[in-house]
Amino acid sequence: MEEIPPSSQSMDADALQKLIHLLKATDDPLIQEQALITLSNSAAFSVNQDIIRNLDGLSVIGGMLLDSVPTVKEKALNALNNLSMNIKNQEEIQVYIMEVCKNIESAPLNSDLQLAGLRLLTNMSVTNDYHYKMINKIPCFLHLLSEGSERTQIQVLKVLVNLSANPITTRNFLKAQVPSLLLLFDNCINTDILLRALVFAANLKKNMNNEDGSMREDEYSEDSVFSILCKDSTAFAQKLASLLHHPDTDVKEQVVRLLTQ
Repeated sequence: MEEIPPSSQSMDADALQKLIHLLKATDDPLIQEQALITLSNSAAFSVNQDIIRNLDGLSVIGGMLLDSVPTVKEKALNALNNLSMNIKNQEEIQVYIMEVCKNIESAPLNSDLQLAGLRLLTNMSVTNDYHYKMINKIPCFLHLLSEGSERTQIQVLKVLVNLSANPITTRNFLKAQVPSLLLLFDNCINTDILLRALVFAANLKKNMNNEDGSMREDEYSEDSVFSILCKDSTAFAQKLASLLHHPDTDVKEQVVRLLTQ
């Protein structure tokens, strides 16, 4: 087994190139994992992010998302996540967004593979540039919000907050059915989840208010996000009123933002 160089900022272009060549040449999942971990660690340094891109490392790592071994896919997603801190890298990584979404959807609920995919989408959705590639997966993300563990809920909410800030996603969100959405707006909910859920709802209401009345109520079903937040909003308003007494200042700030929209 070829020795994998240590992961540090001191890895030069030659060492990184050997690592990428090793990744292309081997079918051994254990070697692939170790190579991806080393690339992921080295990608934490901005200078290496450019080197890896210039060595065509992004396409090699992205190709690992098609691997049948979940742990290899997970390590590839972790590497792409670190590499996606770079705007030029995002331009190349965006071609894998649909594959990342497929992995999130097919992975076991709350698995490390699913969380790794959500972390990458969080970075890739910070700007609006690639939202159009994720918009059709909104029902999947909302399903994870309803069914996932706290760790999964926090991670998927980061994606939802980014997407909901973009007005082109508003109708897709409002039409989606999430009967359990109200359960998130409660004083007993983890503050990290509650705060992000409030920001998500506030983004949607802000974008709705900017629609100039073009939204028709009959477009939306009874369990839709629209019905919960707007049409039959008495229960939601009661939830918000109780949250005005929440001890967290940021939570109260978002509640006021919602109540005054």
